[in-house]
Amino acid sequence: MIHRQRASKSSRRLFTWTALALPALAWAVSLFRQGVDMAEAALNPSGALSAFLLIFALLATPLRHVWPQAAVTRWLLRNRRYLGVASFGYALLHTVFYLIDAGSMHQIVVDLPRLDIWTAWLSLLIMVPLAVTSSDAAVRRMGPRWKTLQRWVYGAALLGFLHALSLNNWEDPREPLVFAAPLIALQCWRVFGGRRTRRVS
Repeated sequence: MIHRQRASKSSRRLFTWTALALPALAWAVSLFRQGVDMAEAALNPSGALSAFLLIFALLATPLRHVWPQAAVTRWLLRNRRYLGVASFGYALLHTVFYLIDAGSMHQIVVDLPRLDIWTAWLSLLIMVPLAVTSSDAAVRRMGPRWKTLQRWVYGAALLGFLHALSLNNWEDPREPLVFAAPLIALQCWRVFGGRRTRRVS
């Protein structure tokens, strides 16, 4: 019985990782075939996918308070670490595409003071220790410190949001606002709705 449960869990994990990795594999093959042109074309989609996965990972906590028994809530709670690590992976891939598209170290240094660039670098740096400590072994080893460290994900998300908003001199903020709207709404409901419930009770 225990063996079957472990096998089932391993199968689900393999399926989840395979599904999350498919876009990266497709981009890697295209990059190998097309080179720099592919890096430029995949720059925005890879960043958007990283943001999408991170928002889904962050939705787990407010959904647990709003709809604790919903199937989507249980699925997100069970898989949020996978989603978070995948978000970091696509952020890293997004960075690789940016470096290829920039073409030179000089251009990278010139770009660095821009708000839409340094916020992205800082967000990526914050995500590194979060991804490195995402394993069950790290959770056991770090104890309560693990949750404290993982709260830095909100800083990474905020920096990523600023990065997306400020792209192209704040030309079109609609997409990042649409991406972030469900998370902002649920967090507000969690904070203010929870307070109202406690007052009534």
